Amino acid sequence: MQAARWHKVNDIRVEEVEIPQIKDPYEVKLKVKFCGICGSDLHEYVAGPIFIPVDKPHPISGDVAPIVMGHEYSAEVVEVGEKVTKFKVGDRVCVEPILSPNENGRYLLPEYHLTPLLGFQGLSGGVGAFSEYTVVGEHMVHHVPDSVSDEQAALVEPAAVAVHAVRLSRIQVGESAVVFGCGPIGLLTIEALKAAGAGTIVAVEVNQSRQAKATSLGAVVVDPTKVDTVERINELTNGGADFAFEVTGVPSVLETSIRSVRNGGKTVVVSIWEKRAEFHPNELVIPERTLQGSICYCNDFPRVLALMDRGYFKPEDFVTKKIELKDVVTEGFDALLADKSHVKILVQPPKRD
Repeated sequence: MQAARWHKVNDIRVEEVEIPQIKDPYEVKLKVKFCGICGSDLHEYVAGPIFIPVDKPHPISGDVAPIVMGHEYSAEVVEVGEKVTKFKVGDRVCVEPILSPNENGRYLLPEYHLTPLLGFQGLSGGVGAFSEYTVVGEHMVHHVPDSVSDEQAALVEPAAVAVHAVRLSRIQVGESAVVFGCGPIGLLTIEALKAAGAGTIVAVEVNQSRQAKATSLGAVVVDPTKVDTVERINELTNGGADFAFEVTGVPSVLETSIRSVRNGGKTVVVSIWEKRAEFHPNELVIPERTLQGSICYCNDFPRVLALMDRGYFKPEDFVTKKIELKDVVTEGFDALLADKSHVKILVQPPKRD
């Protein structure tokens, strides 16, 4: 089958690999429908390895580079292990790609995303979904309702990142929020804030296309190249936002995001970082602000699917391009790096009988 494998930084190749087979009675074999290109994939492409194991195998996947990438995907069940009870051939599903200690079709830890062994299918090993077929444990799979299309189901994973961050913030109905960065996760965070009942939502973004997307989702846009960001946020939120979400990964933005919240407010850091970032601790201490980290998701997929069933996270709001797997590097990775008007690019494997 065709698959896109990470070999080293700036070296992803679409090549022929063996079709994976079920080896554990609790595993499910899937035919991939659509897989989105994630910001984490881009990080690995231009600055990796970050999650990709290169010197020794990942302790859960047992894999080492080259790694078949792809972890934001929808699929169809084509085979089930003999002890799988929740799924049958033909089921439409999406996959929670967290690699965490598990046995007998379930995660072992309540907060399974916080294990020191944390990895991700398509980054830390496993056969990722930039491929035609993959095999995963039953504990990673979620049913997709009929109201959710295959394209929309491929958005569940990134939407879960946003929903998890909003849940961690503990924002209350009517409270204000500012989102720094309107790439895919930033825009999905705006949608998650709407679903949570946020009041004023401010979006800080320099790119005009992404500004337009944020506006269409209901956010008030602030262009940091034209105004003093903190001053303008103070004006829009009557003295500072209740919550800020840092989704740029740009070191200089971190301190600005902290300063944008009111005294006693909270900043949630969602980005995966390539470089260190600095801020003055007094920006936290004196105003008693809180800085919160947020990594991936935990028990958030069912929440996202329920929101999608109610009309949130529509693919037409986020998917800007669909491409074939053979073009994933030139029309996917390189296109996202060159053209910031793209939000989410979906990759579709070859259609075979």
